[in-house]
Amino acid sequence: MLSKIGFEMRFCKDLGRIMIVAVLGLLAGFAPCHALSAVHIDQSGHWVNLPASPRRLVTMAASLTEMVFALGLGDRLAGVEQFSDYPPAVRELPKIGSYKLPDLERIVALRPGLCLAIKDGNPPHILARLRGLGIPVYVVDPRDLKGVIATIREIGGLLGAADRADALAASLTRRHQRVRDLAARAARRPRVFLQIGVSPIVSAGSHTFLDELITTAGGLNLAAGKVPYPRFSQEQVLALQPEIIIITSMSRGAAFAQVKAGWERWETLPAARNHRIHLVDSDIVDRPSPRLLDGLEMLLRLIHPELAGELP
Repeated sequence: MLSKIGFEMRFCKDLGRIMIVAVLGLLAGFAPCHALSAVHIDQSGHWVNLPASPRRLVTMAASLTEMVFALGLGDRLAGVEQFSDYPPAVRELPKIGSYKLPDLERIVALRPGLCLAIKDGNPPHILARLRGLGIPVYVVDPRDLKGVIATIREIGGLLGAADRADALAASLTRRHQRVRDLAARAARRPRVFLQIGVSPIVSAGSHTFLDELITTAGGLNLAAGKVPYPRFSQEQVLALQPEIIIITSMSRGAAFAQVKAGWERWETLPAARNHRIHLVDSDIVDRPSPRLLDGLEMLLRLIHPELAGELP
């Protein structure tokens, strides 16, 4: 009897959700001035009513700006997050503040038809305020390379560019698989320490984009573990005896060279003895954008140079 009641409650709940979606879809279809609008559920579980192929976009993270440009839709951007710097054309666009501290008034003044936001970074209360003002907000939450590729398809569909998105996603998937196949042929996995913070020394643990890139490219991430971004002392790094050190930091200019020179002084360090300490551009390894595939291929070249000749 109880199981039957439970089944009926679940059935009613599911039926109710289906009816709500149907009603909202009908309302969207008959909404004035928004022909062919539709209801979508974003990656954070919020319902978003959007017209087909919305114009006047605001991107609230640099990775989303890159996705829109990669889809060939940069001309729709009315405003972008302040650290958006790729491609170069984006530098001329109005800025809406940082992803952590977006400027609500500036966003509203741009009259966006859609704000693209990211769950891991954009303040929920700001997104709620935008929704309350009638501005559609679509939140994405990619957690790995496959998630980034799926998000590109999703955004392309929202913006009426499904064909472009499918073509881009297919290309990125092929590149991802090519690196996986090459790394699988490696005789061993070299020990890799990736440094993303200068002072203190910070690395990337398991279940991060950086860990996935290192692992997929055939390396052994020495910082793997439960802590997403663990801290290390210099002594701890030396004790780990990394064969490869990769330095990527949001600090620019001399900071890179100084950190590299500091590690190179330690002759007991395998990475120093074998001249395998590398500086890399942080933007291509820590932004969940299409350029993560550039970062993945670069890491394969650094970790397994013997296999890199087979990359395009």
